[in-house]
Amino acid sequence: MNRIDLEGRVAVVTGGARGIGRAIAERLSASGARVAIWDVDQRAAAGAAEEIAGARSFFADVTDPETIAKALAESEAALGAPDILIANAGISGPNFSLADYPPAEWRRVVEVDLFGVFYCCRAVLPGMLTRGYGRIVAIASIAGKEGNPNASAYSAAKAGVIGLTKSLGKELAATAIRVNCVTPAAARTDIFAQMSNAQIEYMLSKIPMGRFARLEEIAALVAWLASEECSFSTGAVFDISGGRATY
Repeated sequence: MNRIDLEGRVAVVTGGARGIGRAIAERLSASGARVAIWDVDQRAAAGAAEEIAGARSFFADVTDPETIAKALAESEAALGAPDILIANAGISGPNFSLADYPPAEWRRVVEVDLFGVFYCCRAVLPGMLTRGYGRIVAIASIAGKEGNPNASAYSAAKAGVIGLTKSLGKELAATAIRVNCVTPAAARTDIFAQMSNAQIEYMLSKIPMGRFARLEEIAALVAWLASEECSFSTGAVFDISGGRATY
C-alpha cells in the first residue's frame, strides 16, 4: 500500500462507521490523519473509532444542520479543525419504478445523499477559507452518470452530487481548497441490503471487469484526492467503475 502523506491533517468522514466510509477512515488514518467519524449509528461509529488509530466518533445526522454544527464543534475540540471533508454518508433507498416510487422515500434519499453533502460542505467551508486550505471529496456514484433503472431517487441525488462538485470546485478554484468527487461502481456493503437481488445482478452485469469494486480500491483514490498532492484537479469527477463508465 502506498502511504499518502496526511501527517498533521484532520479529516471528517461522514457515514464512516461502516462500508466505504470506514475503509476511507482506515486509509486516511494509515496515512497519518486524525479522523472524525460522523455517523447516525453511534454504536457502530464508536466501535470503528476504537479500531482505527487516531479516530474519534461523533453523532451527526447529515440531513440536520444543527447536529452537523454540533459534531463540527466537538470534532474541532477533540482533534482540531478539519482540513479534509469526505462527504460519504448515503442511502440507496428502495427499488421502484418512478410511477410507483413513494414520494416520502424519494425525498429521504435526496435529503441524505444530496442535501447531506450540501449541509456538510456549508459547515466546514468557512473554517477552510479562513485557514487557507482544504480538501473536499464527495462520494457520488456511477448511477449519477448513467442512471440505474428503478433507482430514480438515488440516480438523481448522485447526479446532483456531481453537479454540486463541479459548481463548488469552480467557485473555489482561486483558493487553496480543492473539491472533487468519485463515481464508484457498486461495492459490496451493507447498502446491498436495501436493494433487490435483481438490482444487484443488474449492476454487476454492467461492469466489464465482472466484479464489484473493493472498498480499499475506492479508499486509495479518495486518499490521494484528500492529499496536498491533489493540487491541480478540482470540480472533477473520478471514475472507479471497473470499466463501466464510457465518459
